[in-house]
Amino acid sequence: MYWEKEIETIPHDKLKVLQLERLKKTVRSASTSDFYGKLFKNIGFKPDGISSLKDIENIPFTTCDDLRDCWPYGLIAVSRDELIRMHFSSETTERALVIFHTAADVNAWTNLMARSMYMTGMRKSDVFQNMMTYGLFTGGLGFHYGAERLGALVIPAGSENSRRQIQLMKNFGTTVLHISPSHALHLSGVFKEVDMDPRKDTELKTAFLGSEPHSEETRKQIEEILGIKAFNSYGLSEMNGPGVSFECQFQQGMHIWEDNYLVEVIDPETLEPVPEGTMGELVLTTLVRQGMPILRYRTRDLTRMITEPCECGRTHRRIERIKGRTDDTMIIKGINIFPIQIEKKLNNIPGVGNNFLIILEREGLNDDIIIKVEVQKEFFTGDLKQLENLRSRISDALKADILITPRVKLVEPNSLPKPEGKTGRVIDNRKNLYG
Repeated sequence: MYWEKEIETIPHDKLKVLQLERLKKTVRSASTSDFYGKLFKNIGFKPDGISSLKDIENIPFTTCDDLRDCWPYGLIAVSRDELIRMHFSSETTERALVIFHTAADVNAWTNLMARSMYMTGMRKSDVFQNMMTYGLFTGGLGFHYGAERLGALVIPAGSENSRRQIQLMKNFGTTVLHISPSHALHLSGVFKEVDMDPRKDTELKTAFLGSEPHSEETRKQIEEILGIKAFNSYGLSEMNGPGVSFECQFQQGMHIWEDNYLVEVIDPETLEPVPEGTMGELVLTTLVRQGMPILRYRTRDLTRMITEPCECGRTHRRIERIKGRTDDTMIIKGINIFPIQIEKKLNNIPGVGNNFLIILEREGLNDDIIIKVEVQKEFFTGDLKQLENLRSRISDALKADILITPRVKLVEPNSLPKPEGKTGRVIDNRKNLYG
C-alpha cells in the first residue's frame, strides 16, 4: 500500500521537524546562488536566520519573472559541472523558465514519481505506456523514470499516432497509460475506427491524466469510455515537474508531498496567508533540491488545502483540483502561451495594425485558438491574394513561436474592441476547464 510507509504516514509534529531541518539547509544553499545571494544582502536577511517554519515569511516571494531575469544560470546553487539535466517550462518565450538538476535531484524526483504511482495501485507487474512528449517537457521523462524505478515495463511511445498507440496497447498488454485528457477522449473514436472495445479488447486499468486542465466530468467520461480508473496529478517545471502532488486510490484531492515541498496558500491580492482550507494561490518552496533551490515560488495556481484525514492513512495534506490561475497564461494542448508573445510577434509583421483579439474555443474534443488581427487599411482593397498571403505569414510566424497553428482571421482597422487590462485581449469560450 505504501512505497515509503514511514515518510508517507509520518505524524505532523515529526513532519514539521523534518521540514524545518530541510528548510534551513535549503535556505543556506540558495544563498550561494547569484539571485538569492543578492536578494538576501539587499533585505538584510542572514542565511542562518531560519529558526521556525514561519520565518520563511521573512523572505520575499519568487516569481516567474525572477526566473526569467536570472536566465540561464542565475539561480543555480552548485557548480555547473554538478548539473546533469535541464528542462524548460512548457511556455515558449525566448527566455523560458529553465530548471537545472543534479544527479541527486533527478534521483529524488524519480523517487517521488515512483511513490506517487505506487500510491494509485501501480506495481512492478504493470506495463506502462507513456504517451506524452519527451524532451524539454518534464512530463514525459518524469513519469518514465518513476515507472522504471517502480520496476514496471515502460513503453516510451511518446506522441505516436493514435492507431499506433492502440496497436502497442494490444500487442504488449498495456495496463497503465500516461495521457492528456484530450487525447484520451480522442482515443474513444479511434477505438471505434479499428473496431475495438477498450473495456474488452485491452488490459487497460489505469490512466494518469496530465498536461491539460480538465473537469471532474471529463475524468469520469474518460473512465467510462476506457473502463479504467483515471488519476489526477499536479506539478510544474519550476518544482521539478509532475509528482508535486498526486491522488491516492480514494481520489479525494491530491496528496502534496510535504517532505519535499513547504506549502503556503496566500491571497493573491494582499499576499497574506489565507485561513487553512480557504481558496488562494499556491506558493511552494523546494526542500530537497540541490541544483536550483527555489524559495516561496508563486505558482499562480488557485486551490485550497484539504486538512481532513484521508482514508488511505497518509498524513501529507491534500490540495483540491486546481480551480484556475491568477495571471493571463493560456494553457492550450499542454503549452503555456502568453498574449504578450503573440503581441510581440505581430508587431514585427509588416501590414499588421494596432489591435488583435484571441478567442479560445473547444472544437469537439480539442482546444482551438482563433486570432483576429487588425491589418492596415490598404490591404482591404479587394486584392484577396494579398490578404491571403498576409494571413499565411501571420499564421506561420505564430506557429513557429507558440508551437500551435492558430486560425488567423484578418479584420479591418478599428473593428475590434479596445483591450482593458492584461486579459482584455483574450476571450475564453471553453467550458469546465478546471471543474
